[in-house]
Amino acid sequence: MLKPIDFRPVILAGGSGTRFWPRSRRARAKQVLALDGEKSMIQQTVERLKPLAGLDKTWIVTNEFLAQEIADQLPGLPAEQIVQEPVARNTAPACGLAAFLIEKLNPDAVLGVFPSDHVIADEPRFLKALQKGIKLAAAGENIVVLGIEPVRAETGYGYIETGDLAQDDSALHVRRFTEKPNQNRAEEFVAAGSYYWNSGMFLWSARTLANAVREHLPETAPLLEGIAATWGTHNFEETFRALYPKCENISVDYAVLEPRSAKGEHLSNLYCLPAEFSWNDLGSWASLYEYQLETRLRGDPEGNVADTGGHMAIEASDNYIFSPKKFVALVGVENLVVVDTEDALLIAHRDHSQDVGKIVKELGLTGKNELL
Repeated sequence: MLKPIDFRPVILAGGSGTRFWPRSRRARAKQVLALDGEKSMIQQTVERLKPLAGLDKTWIVTNEFLAQEIADQLPGLPAEQIVQEPVARNTAPACGLAAFLIEKLNPDAVLGVFPSDHVIADEPRFLKALQKGIKLAAAGENIVVLGIEPVRAETGYGYIETGDLAQDDSALHVRRFTEKPNQNRAEEFVAAGSYYWNSGMFLWSARTLANAVREHLPETAPLLEGIAATWGTHNFEETFRALYPKCENISVDYAVLEPRSAKGEHLSNLYCLPAEFSWNDLGSWASLYEYQLETRLRGDPEGNVADTGGHMAIEASDNYIFSPKKFVALVGVENLVVVDTEDALLIAHRDHSQDVGKIVKELGLTGKNELL
């Protein structure tokens, strides 16, 4: 009888709460907000993984601002499996530390890395794809990335160029990764038909990822191993705070995936599993507006999406309004984002909603920390 695969999700839940300001703050970043439904983004992420892994197998990598809120939202998750980064060091150290921690428990465990703030529909298809990817990741020193078939020339996502089918005909060999191309290149990628969006969801055994970090981040790996060695002891927090800031600040894509793909598609053991489920990376107020307009039919006939205590629009169109306690009247305006909270009001053009982070940065520089 085949031994069942030990699958352990690692959910990345850092972030400083800039993209959805003023609703999001350092202690209320996007992943702990209920932007799409009644449950928060991280609750939805954990919930859809439950058929494959319970809370006892789930790990969260977050920061000190969000850890308590996440613990409150996920009762039953072991406290020691909520790992609080003392400083942000991008995804490579976060994934690497999880790999070294889980390698100590079971080096053959398949570690799945998932962002905490994505929207996924067609959950049965998602689980089916995940099961295929887990099986492939467990079959050797394989790295599997879930790819999303592009529906537009998006410049805000990374792209995966794929090659031949793998032996089992369910995955494609990866030729190379390209980070956030310009508009012309994005259009070329979509037209080529062999490119997928990088979903940020990866599968690999704990041993495979740990060895990849040892190979490609030789200065950071010993620091992470030193931290992992103290896990479960009274020295863990002190060691974590001392060593983690010394780790290289780099994404797992740049640190591990790109060097692997450079070996050539048939030598890298790097695979793209095309996803057949609906996926959305809610990266700004504009993308939330577009998602809700398309999927929830919340918009009025003029294309206004409103989460308010009531609204009226006269010669106003294509606006996103969040003001749950107030009636909002729109007159002669279009393509706006208006977000009203107890202590702040955001008014922005939808085309500039990606620039909300500049406001947050300026608030920090001017000492308005109460608004962060």
